[in-house]
Amino acid sequence: MADPRVVIVGAGMSGLCMAIALRRAGVRDFTIYEKAGAVGGTWRDNTYPGLTCDVPSRFYQFSFATNPDWTHLYSPGAEIWAYLDRIADRHGVREHIVFGTEVTAARHTGERWQIETSTGVRDEADFLVTATGVLHHPRHPGIPGLGTFEGPAFHSARWDHGVPLRGRRIAVIGTGSTGVQITTGLAGTAGRLMLFQRTAQWILPVRNRPYGRLTRAAHRRLPVLDRLGYRWHEFVISKVLAEAIIRPGWQRTLIGALCRRNLEKVADPELRRKLTPPDQPMCKRLIASGGFYDAVQRDDVELVDDAISRVEPRGIVTEDGRLHEIDVLVLATGFDAHAYVRPMRLVAPDGRTLDEAWRDGPHAYRTVAMPGFPNLFFLMGPHSPIGNYSLVAIAEAQAAYITGWIRRHRAGLVTTMAPKPEATAAYNEAMRKALPRTIWTSGCSSWYLGKDGLPELWPWTPREHARMLGKPAFTEFDIRS
Repeated sequence: MADPRVVIVGAGMSGLCMAIALRRAGVRDFTIYEKAGAVGGTWRDNTYPGLTCDVPSRFYQFSFATNPDWTHLYSPGAEIWAYLDRIADRHGVREHIVFGTEVTAARHTGERWQIETSTGVRDEADFLVTATGVLHHPRHPGIPGLGTFEGPAFHSARWDHGVPLRGRRIAVIGTGSTGVQITTGLAGTAGRLMLFQRTAQWILPVRNRPYGRLTRAAHRRLPVLDRLGYRWHEFVISKVLAEAIIRPGWQRTLIGALCRRNLEKVADPELRRKLTPPDQPMCKRLIASGGFYDAVQRDDVELVDDAISRVEPRGIVTEDGRLHEIDVLVLATGFDAHAYVRPMRLVAPDGRTLDEAWRDGPHAYRTVAMPGFPNLFFLMGPHSPIGNYSLVAIAEAQAAYITGWIRRHRAGLVTTMAPKPEATAAYNEAMRKALPRTIWTSGCSSWYLGKDGLPELWPWTPREHARMLGKPAFTEFDIRS
C-alpha cells in the first residue's frame, strides 16, 4: 500500500519525535510546518539567564538518542536546543520541515484534511498531527500602565539580549519556575534586582552538579551508561515524585518535608514569612532550585510582596503607594497552558470547529484524539501527564500510539478513524473521579486548573499513561475502511 500523507504542525521536541517515529516505521510522505525559522520550540524561544530544565538531563532526552555530553545534572536550555537541532539532522527530519510557515486552518472533507498556511501554501493530508506545545503562548498580565514604562520591557520567552543588564535596576514580575531561575541567574549581575511576588512558591532543593570530563568520556565509550542513567532517573521520578502528586503516601510526606526544611535556609524571619506559601507543596508545579533562597537573601536583591497597583514611566507602583524605580522590566508571567492548538482553526466534516467542541474546556480521548475529528491526533493534548515529568517520554508514548494507527492505514485496514463520543465521555468521567485524590485539588489556584476548577492533567502515574496508549482499544473508535 502507498504511504499515507501526514502533516505535523510544529518542529519542537514533540514534532521531531513524531517525525522520527514515522521514519523509523518506514513512512516517508510527511511534512512538518514550523512557523519559526529553526527547530526547538520552547527551547528555541526561551533564552533567559539561568534557564535550565527541571527534569534531569539523562531523562529529558529521547530514549533512542541518548546524549553522553550533557554538562550538568539539569541541562542548560541552550544545550537542549543544540541537542534537538542535532537530532533533526541525525535522523533525517530537517529535509521534511517547511520553516517560516504557520498552519492557520485545516478542514476535514470526510476524506482528507485540507490545510491552509500563513504563506498561502495549501496542502492535503490523510493524517494531521498537532505538536504545538504546552508552554508556548506568552501570558501578559493586565497591569494598568504596563505599556507606559519608558525602559526596556519584555516577556521572559522573548528575551532581549541587546539590553545591558550589569549594574542596572531590574524588576522581575512572577515567582514561578521562570522567575525563580531568572532571579538566581541575575543575582550579582544586576545592580539591584526586585522580584515582585504575588504568591510564594515551594522550592524543592536540588543541586545542579556538573558532569566532569571523565564522566562524559565514560558515557561516550560505554553507551550502556546512558541507558542506565535514563532508566534510573525514570525510576526515581516515577516512584517518588509522580506518586507524591497523585496520591497520599510516604512520597508526598517526604517531598513536603524537603521543601519545608529548605525554606529554613532563609535566616531572616520576615523574609521567610513572605516566602512561605499558603498551600501544600506540589499543589502547583513544583519548582526545583538549589540557589534561589541564597539569591533572594543577597543585599542587592529585594522581594516585594505588596500587590502591584500600576506601572508608570519610571517604574512600578505597589498598592502601598511606593514607586519602585527600575531600568529594565521582565515579565516572568508564564504562558496560556490551555491554548493547545489555538489559534489554528480546525473544522470537522460536519462543520463543527474544535473551539466549539471545546466550549466547556479542552478535552480529548486518551490525551491524543477527539470525537468527530477523523485522523486528527494531538501531541501533549489535554490532560497529558506534564506535571514535573519528562515531556520527551510522554511524546514518545503518544507518537508510538499515533504511528500505530498510521501503520493500520498503510496496511489498508482503516481509512479514517475517530474515537467514539461515548468512549471519550467515559474516559473523561473516570479522570474527573480520580482528580480529587491528587495534590492539585488541595485548595490552591494554579495554571493547571481549567474552567471547571479541575486540573487539566493526568490523574494517574505517567507509566499508567504509557501502558494505556500501548494497548489501543479499537472498539472505542468509529472506523471506516
